[in-house]
Order: sequence, then C-alpha cells, then structure tokens
Amino acid sequence: MGSVSQTDLKIKIKSTSLVHPPIEVERRSMFLSNIDQFLNVDMGTVHFFSSNQAFPPSDVCEAVVRALRELLVPYDFLAGRLKEDPLTGRFEIDCNGAGAGFVVASTERALEDMGDLTCPSPDIVKLVPSKSLPGLEDWPLMVIQVTSFACGGFAMGISNNHITFDGISFKMFLDNLASLAAGGPLSVEPLNDRHLFSFRSPPSENIPNPDPVTLDEDIQTKGAAASTENIQTKLFHLTHSDIAALKDKANAAASAPTHSSFNVLTAHIWRCKSLSAADGTDPNSTLGVNYAVDVRPRLPLPASYTGNGIFISICSATYGELAEGTLSWVAELVREGAEIVTGEYVRSVVELLEGVPGHHGLAVLGGGLLVTSWWRLGLEGVEYPWGKVLCYMDTGGLGNDVAVLLLDFRGSGGVNVLVSLRGDEMERFEKLFYDLLK
Repeated sequence: MGSVSQTDLKIKIKSTSLVHPPIEVERRSMFLSNIDQFLNVDMGTVHFFSSNQAFPPSDVCEAVVRALRELLVPYDFLAGRLKEDPLTGRFEIDCNGAGAGFVVASTERALEDMGDLTCPSPDIVKLVPSKSLPGLEDWPLMVIQVTSFACGGFAMGISNNHITFDGISFKMFLDNLASLAAGGPLSVEPLNDRHLFSFRSPPSENIPNPDPVTLDEDIQTKGAAASTENIQTKLFHLTHSDIAALKDKANAAASAPTHSSFNVLTAHIWRCKSLSAADGTDPNSTLGVNYAVDVRPRLPLPASYTGNGIFISICSATYGELAEGTLSWVAELVREGAEIVTGEYVRSVVELLEGVPGHHGLAVLGGGLLVTSWWRLGLEGVEYPWGKVLCYMDTGGLGNDVAVLLLDFRGSGGVNVLVSLRGDEMERFEKLFYDLLK
C-alpha cells in the first residue's frame, strides 16, 4: 500500500505554443451527443518513459509536435474550442483551427526521486499542463506537456476535456500519435460523427425510462465543494493471486455465469467502502456504486467512434444487506447492474436528456462510490518509437468516494486500487480491504 507524498518537484517551463493543422481545415460546428454534454471536465494523465539514447527528450518533443500537427486534420475538433449555443444551451465544438497546446518543460530531479510513480501526488500533478501557463489563456481542448528529467527519462502529461474522448477513444488517439511519431500512417481512422449517439426525439413511450441522472446544478456545485475537504488518497496493491482468491471466493457460491475480475473487484471495494461508514449506520440506509459500461457493442457503435461511448451503471443495496451479504451476492448485483444497460436502456436515457442544457462538469450520479477503470484500456501497449510507457497515471477526477483501477506495473499481473475517501473512513476501509480478502 502507498500514500501520496511530496518531494517539492520544481518544474521549469521552457516554452508554450499552439500547434495548428498543416492545412486549412474546413470550419464547422461539431455536434456533441447528450452523453458528451455532461462531460465538460478536464482530465489529466501522465505517461512516464525511461531514458532512450536514440530518442532524447528534445527529439521526442519534435516527434510529438509533428505527429500532433498531422493528427489535427482527422481530429479537427482537437484544434477547436468549446462553445455553448445561446438558444439551446447545448455545447458544441467550433472546429476553427485555433490549435492544440504544447509545452516543453524540465526538472533537475531524476525519475527515481519521484518515488511511487503509480500513486498521484502534488508533484506528479505538476507534470500535467496547467491553465495558469502563459500563452495558453484561451485554453485548448488538448494540451500536451513533455517534461525531461535529469536522468534522461521524461514524462508526457496530457490534459484534455472529457468531451473529446472517453478512455477507449483516448487509447486509439495515442495509438495514432505513436504511429505518426514513428513516421507511419494512422493506426485507426477516427470516426467523429457524434450524431451516431443521438436517437429518437421525442422519446419513445414504449421504453421504460430509468432516469439515473440528477440534473440539479446546485447539487453538483455543493458536491464538488464538499468533495475536497479532508480527503485522503491511498494506493492498494492486489496481486494476481489476490484477485484469483477473490474470484474463487465469489464463484464458489455463484450460479452460472461466473463473475468477472472487474465485477468481483468492484464488489469488494463497494463492500469495504460501505462498511467503513461510521458505527451506528442505519441498516436500512441505501448505499450505491457507479461504474462505467462500454456501450459501443450494445447500441452498436463503430469501434473507431471518437466520442464518449460509455454509460454509467448504478446499483444500490442497504447497509444491512452489504454487511450480511456474501461477496458472491454483491458481485451479482454489480453484474446485473451492467446487464441492465442494454441498447434500449441507453437510448431511453439519451432521449430523456434531449433538450436539457449542457452542464458544466460531470453529472451527479446515484450517490455513493464511483469506480472507474484504466486497468484494461491497454495504454501500456502503445508502441511509441522511443519505447513503451514505463507506467502511467490518471490524475483527473479524484475526489471523495472514488476508486480507480490501474495496472500494477511491477509485473505481478495484479491491479492497483487508488482510493480517495474522507480521513475518518480511510482507516476502517484499509482494515476491511485486507481482512475481507481472507
């Protein structure tokens, strides 16, 4: 287990610039789906690379800028700016060629000085481009920062608006960036038509409307303010053997089909989070868990779709049920929650959101824990010309009651679970996390 630490990393910004497409691209307004509308929030990732004598950081910067410039033709929206239609209140992207951002930075520290690179800290967050950077006041939808370390290694920090990509399409973008940086062609031709995620209007009367989304901006504002108070973040390591033991425990009492690793891990984290609540919790109080489901194959959407093709599944149980229920029973709730998200279910909710003004920031979900997974996106497999990533870290979206599943880069075949909770819950959560593994 690890916790965030500080080493007072000092970053020197050498240059900031805007990268424009190499040719004039036709200006257009890009439609955003009703799912995109609720994801106007900046995301941050840091990708660490070991030293490569054939590719010093200066050469990496040149290759990234060259590749990014070429990508702004098929990904023309990344050079645009987000705007709001004053008549409809909907967000759209003005594909005006204003440019993506690029930052060159350095530090006198070595990568080994950073400690655990898989656990976010105030230092690691500094490796993601900041809105305070001079020359980028008109904040682009994507900014890439390459920071060189004294050891010759470097970090590529990427800030992008969630409206541009979900995790799956972000991985596709990185594959294309890596291919073009190596002088090759696009790995995948991106499909940018967000109308593919727009459906019948007015809504069909024959489809049950689950209505899982809260549209109260006041609640969102209050929740965001409260989420930053007294938050602790810790990293929990689960080996391949730990995961296998949890699956065996869950599947021993399960009827077919057997539980997946994700369902079992989500169930375990949900139980630990719920039972870590203060003593005396009402056994009838409802505790929820939220997690993303890829709906591309359920609608279906093409695999090359660049928009947000995810949907949040919500399931809940009472404190008493979670305290008394088996791991298998809780995992079954998680499995059923994902199965509810059929193509018709998604269409129903998307139709309900038609005409609802775009909101600033993530929509409020069903309350409780949010589990998000970067574990199996495959970012570790992207073939850059300077080598594969040493490790990567998601630095965006951490707040109260959040758990992020990440690949364990120690080669154990396991998973890192990054958990953010209030300080009064973390100690109880930590004890339960390991006790319930037994």
